[in-house]
Amino acid sequence: MSKKRGLSADEKRTRMLEIFHQSKDFFQLKELEKIAPKEKGITMQSVKEVIQSLVDDHLVDSEKIGTSIYFWSFPSKAKNAKKRKLNDVQNELNECVKKLKKTEDSITSESVGRVVNEEREKILATLEQVTKTEVELKKELQKYRDCDPEYIAALTAEIEELKSATNRWTENIYILKSYIKNTFQMENEVIEQNFNIPQDLDYINA
Repeated sequence: MSKKRGLSADEKRTRMLEIFHQSKDFFQLKELEKIAPKEKGITMQSVKEVIQSLVDDHLVDSEKIGTSIYFWSFPSKAKNAKKRKLNDVQNELNECVKKLKKTEDSITSESVGRVVNEEREKILATLEQVTKTEVELKKELQKYRDCDPEYIAALTAEIEELKSATNRWTENIYILKSYIKNTFQMENEVIEQNFNIPQDLDYINA
């Protein structure tokens, strides 16, 4: 029998956040050390470490009241943290783009009438490194963008508009087929063959 795999650090963090977001309550560490193993399969020994990592990443708030420390996190907290991370990545990407543009301009200027030398090689090496960083940041930015509710909502609306437009054209084709059939007494198969209309043409409902 294979040994059961333990939870990864990310899985522990996700499950710990679920405790806060599902209950929308405040907890002391000792309470979480009882709840987490029972409800989320997080070992009691790792609860403190997981909580601290979430506090460090501003996903969980903490406050000392009297002699006790309380922890809490609401769903909006995670969303705001993602937006801050998205903004940070976007700003870092913008800075890299500026550096890349400056480096490219420098290469263009310095390459006029110049032969290959050590300085040019250094600039090319810097350009290559900045380009790699830009690609990595774009990937990171896209990862957070795919989780952005506003982006998903806009994408959903665009899909609905495209579906409506497609169905309007489908309706127009049906009207045209009916007109040709009634006016010229042609069969559907003949009309479809002459006008390259697919036989399985239908409205998009999904």
